[in-house]
Amino acid sequence: MMDAAHETLTPTGRHLRLDTFVRLRWLALTGQSAAVVGAQFGLGLNLPFGWCFLVIAASCWLNLALRIRFPASYRLSDDSAALLLAFDIVQLAGLLFLTGGLQNPFSLLFLAPVLISATALPPERTLALGLLAVGLATLLALVHRPLPWFADGRIELPFLYVSGVWTAILLGTAFTGVYAWRVAEETRQLARALAATELVLAREQHLSQLDGLAAAAAHELGTPLGTIMVVAKELDRQLGPTASPAIAEDLSLLRDQVDRCRGILSKLTSMGEETEEGESFLQTVTLGHLIEELVAPQRALGIAVDVSKQGEGAEPVCRRNPGVMFGLANILDNAVDFAESRVLIEARWSAERVTLTIRDDGPGFPSEVLLRAGEPYVTTRSRDRSRNPDEAGGGLGLGLFIAKTLIERSGAQLLLSNMTEAGAHGALVRVTWARHVFEREAIAPHRVAHNSLRPLTERDAAPI
Repeated sequence: MMDAAHETLTPTGRHLRLDTFVRLRWLALTGQSAAVVGAQFGLGLNLPFGWCFLVIAASCWLNLALRIRFPASYRLSDDSAALLLAFDIVQLAGLLFLTGGLQNPFSLLFLAPVLISATALPPERTLALGLLAVGLATLLALVHRPLPWFADGRIELPFLYVSGVWTAILLGTAFTGVYAWRVAEETRQLARALAATELVLAREQHLSQLDGLAAAAAHELGTPLGTIMVVAKELDRQLGPTASPAIAEDLSLLRDQVDRCRGILSKLTSMGEETEEGESFLQTVTLGHLIEELVAPQRALGIAVDVSKQGEGAEPVCRRNPGVMFGLANILDNAVDFAESRVLIEARWSAERVTLTIRDDGPGFPSEVLLRAGEPYVTTRSRDRSRNPDEAGGGLGLGLFIAKTLIERSGAQLLLSNMTEAGAHGALVRVTWARHVFEREAIAPHRVAHNSLRPLTERDAAPI
């Protein structure tokens, strides 16, 4: 399921809206027009005014055509966005050619399209745009019209200065491109991982709600089943002496099946009722029961799972939390997968703290996992190492991130390390709660009134 979620969250998540490109280009065109008009009429520089505005008009025409042709909500493909940014680079190069090439201080604007590409497009598109920008900058360093200057003179900057500007463009393109891509990619990965976590939480919440639905269905079905039983017994009483063997057999089968259904509904109803101590079987569990529920599916996998419990006072009791159960099960799955022969679960509690430690005798956590613990898409698991290649999150590096996120939402602290005792090896995961936090939701649910939902008894009147 996690693979499917990962695929559905990623294809169009990075595609930008056309409206974003159009607005950015209008902003750039406004700045270009202001610079040309200010230099020509404000400073009195001798510019090729008509040619400059022809280049600016080309971008205006493209913007108008895109606005007319496509709706504002249209999202561009990677190729389309790269082409539009390439056009912006070429258009800027045309303006710089007319106004001094790299001697023009606005030549550093070559970085802008590359920066936009790095935040929104795949690395190969950004690399292509960066090479285009550097290539055009190289051409402008060699071929360009003179830098516009006042009418009574002409300025020609030394080639060493132009080389410095070219180097600045080259290094700026490389650095800002890589930096912006890395920051944007980490943001996208975190967003996808959080979305996947929400999907897992929703699934676990739906599962935890099945007990309530089962109890409600049992109460709702109890009344019609009681009516059917009353009718069946009334028919048996009336037709018993004169009924044929076939009818008598059918009536007996009907009573048996009704009794069977009532037994099943009784079991479903009891799942949601309170015990004598006032604790719900499905909602409240002790620490020992929680551990046993985690360990039970692992018993038949060939790895010994030992449990050790020790503490001061009464054993802690907690509210059943699907997120915590899922997170702890994920950590235990990893421990069993990588263990050589044995996994040890230690539960310790005191008046202040509740601690759950999971150790294995496997190779331990790699250094890169410990350094980036809790970040999404950090994994050393390969598909062939996992017991079940189709399990949620297998190989994606989301398992540890989801487990850490879900467990820490319950108020716990999670520590990952490798065992350092002499002669010991393997991974160690320690989860610690303040005891009042661990037990804060361990309250008995309100008793459900059954009087209005009880099935009809044999003495109740039922219309036939």
